[in-house]
Amino acid sequence: MSSMLAQPLKRPSALRVLAHLGLFVLGAVVGVAGALVQPAWFPGGLLLALAGEAGLCLGAARAMGGRAAAVAPAGGWTITVILLTASRPEGDFVFGTGAASYLFLLGGMAVAVICATLAPVRQPGGDPVRLGN
Repeated sequence: MSSMLAQPLKRPSALRVLAHLGLFVLGAVVGVAGALVQPAWFPGGLLLALAGEAGLCLGAARAMGGRAAAVAPAGGWTITVILLTASRPEGDFVFGTGAASYLFLLGGMAVAVICATLAPVRQPGGDPVRLGN
């Protein structure tokens, strides 16, 4: 019987890496969609955007069976939303000044951390261990 800590790390398969990259891109798409929806219908749009992010992160974690699958779309969402906060040389910007924009930014980051924390941890395969014997 060996401990999980004593086992060497296995390289992830190419399919798993590709799936995580796809989830990263999907997180970016959800970030752009949320940035456009949240100011349109203020309380409902904000809740819809944050629920979309939470659903993507938790759904990905449950489908892939690990926390890394929740972190990938959360990372794509965070990077995209932070890049959208910068103003362009023409003076255009996606986010206006106001409480709703800050709630979307900070609330989305909080949702990402919560989802990555609550995501199920992938358990190693093997025989079940009984303690106390």
